[in-house]
Amino acid sequence: MLKAFKFALLAGAIAALSPVAMAETPKDTLVIAENIDDIISLDPAEAYELSGIQVLANTYDRIMRFEPTDITKLVGGVAESQTVSDDGKTFTLKIRPGLKFASGNPVTAQDAAFSLQRVIKLNKTPVFLLSQLGWTPENVDQMVTAPDDSTLVVKIGVDFAPSLVNALLSSVVGSVVDQKTAMAHEANGDFGYEWLKTNTAGSGAYTLKGWKPNESVVLEANPSYRGGEPAMKRVVIRHVPEPAAQRLLIEKGDTDVALNLTGDQVTSLKGNADVTITPSPQALLYYIGMNVKQKELQDVRVRQALRYLIDYDGIVNSIMQGGAQVHESFWASGFWAALDENPYKFDPEKAKALLKEAGYPDGFEITLDAPNSSPFNNIAQSVQSTMAQGGIKVNIIPAETKALLTKYRAREHQLLMIYWGPDYMDPHTNADGFANNLDNSDAASKGKPLAWRNSWQDDAVNKMTADAVRERDEAKRKQMYLDEQKKVLDEGPYAIMFQETKQVATRSNVKDFIFGPSADVVYYNLTTK
Repeated sequence: MLKAFKFALLAGAIAALSPVAMAETPKDTLVIAENIDDIISLDPAEAYELSGIQVLANTYDRIMRFEPTDITKLVGGVAESQTVSDDGKTFTLKIRPGLKFASGNPVTAQDAAFSLQRVIKLNKTPVFLLSQLGWTPENVDQMVTAPDDSTLVVKIGVDFAPSLVNALLSSVVGSVVDQKTAMAHEANGDFGYEWLKTNTAGSGAYTLKGWKPNESVVLEANPSYRGGEPAMKRVVIRHVPEPAAQRLLIEKGDTDVALNLTGDQVTSLKGNADVTITPSPQALLYYIGMNVKQKELQDVRVRQALRYLIDYDGIVNSIMQGGAQVHESFWASGFWAALDENPYKFDPEKAKALLKEAGYPDGFEITLDAPNSSPFNNIAQSVQSTMAQGGIKVNIIPAETKALLTKYRAREHQLLMIYWGPDYMDPHTNADGFANNLDNSDAASKGKPLAWRNSWQDDAVNKMTADAVRERDEAKRKQMYLDEQKKVLDEGPYAIMFQETKQVATRSNVKDFIFGPSADVVYYNLTTK
């Protein structure tokens, strides 16, 4: 009866938040309109979709994390302190005293060890984030241990910089799960997996009260959260897939936040005193890959010329309408070690001079594969027009993204427009993709990163990647990534163009809604109304 009563209350709360019933949202409830149809699981050992990660960032504390009060600095989450052995292979972390899960159970080092071990043993999509540390189902119980309630010992079997290890422990798989609660719901040795797909067992600012796929997620404040009980006692994330519907909801006050507005809808809201638009740079990059199997693209001067034949500012202002900022290096602005130089501007005369030096005074003809959806179709048409001014005839081949990616992974393209986002918040994740290519053969056995897809291999750049991932001096490591970004920017097979900017719409009475550059740093607990 009690369980039935709770679900009746939950259903009533969601109904009360419908556009017809509401004049405004409740004072202690944050209502978010968002497309959340990508959620497939809320188990932190499995979730790898943006909306699910966003929910988990608010329901679980992580071993390491970016705090809501400062999303630019990686610090201890459940871990209060850390020491690293001289060889960089053993990390000893002390758990903050007095922490409690939402269940009331104490947070211990055993819970943290269990959480990392179950990621490896369950072997779901994001397992690679931890398995690259040299962990396997057979050895993880020896590599990750808890000698007592307050001490977590993490051993790695690779030469990784401590900052990279910490970045991995701050990703979604670093979420600390309440072992007692999870194992109370274990079925057939699944470590509570089936139950945790639709429930939470964390120590974050909120707990999950209900998830109805393609309808809503409802969260309730955790009064024992170490950061203090949130002002918003309840968060309701409504699945609103249509941006136009989100705009109407935010205009009427039926939602506090709208997260998927298009540029023209944002423009239409300007001047509305009841709605605030806040630009939030994201980690997602838009770029053109240049397959150097193509004869003309093998010359670095040609690749540089193509970069000078893109109207970056024009596209940002006319097509993206505030939905992106110009960014030309492989690590996104706003993150540690990002290179924020954008040396390439639209300059047809400079491009022609480079093409002439390379032996193509009259230009050449080439194909450009691009997604057949907005904004890529419009960006592709702009690129086609501006490259023509340098003598490059671009033939656009539009396709659904799935088909385009299949072609890209077979490196059968000439030019190809697509996007890329990081798996965790360390520059190695993008350096490993954009720069590192250890085997350039068609049947590569050492991975097929973006550099491989574009048939580009540079032993000097490979060495830069390997050296940076091992460097333990953070100042030196930062400079190594800056140097690598500069080299790839000028010599690599890419025209990296833009970094996505999310235009977050909130009602004017909403304060401190934290929307960082990735789903891992979207926080509700500081929000007030």
